[in-house]
Amino acid sequence: MADMPSHDPVPGRRDPRRLERETRAWLRYRRMMKWMAAASVAAALLALLYLKLSGVEMGINVIIATSAGVGLSVLLGTALMGLVFLSNSGGHDDEAAGGGQEK
Repeated sequence: MADMPSHDPVPGRRDPRRLERETRAWLRYRRMMKWMAAASVAAALLALLYLKLSGVEMGINVIIATSAGVGLSVLLGTALMGLVFLSNSGGHDDEAAGGGQEK
């Protein structure tokens, strides 16, 4: 019975300022991702335009592959960078560093 792990303690109340900071960070992330989705569509269209102007024969396979490859690559890259900024502005980096206090 002595080797049994104990339960985790019940977390205390969260600071309302911290909750507001996290909420603002998520709202900014969502707004940024709407713009980045538009940018990924624009990048895919520009890639298709470039292929059209360069004289490449564009079958349906080339159009689908280029659109998916360019569009999803841009969207994935911006989403991951956005999560880095979200982590920083939401205060999660401070917690991971052991500080847990706002500067």
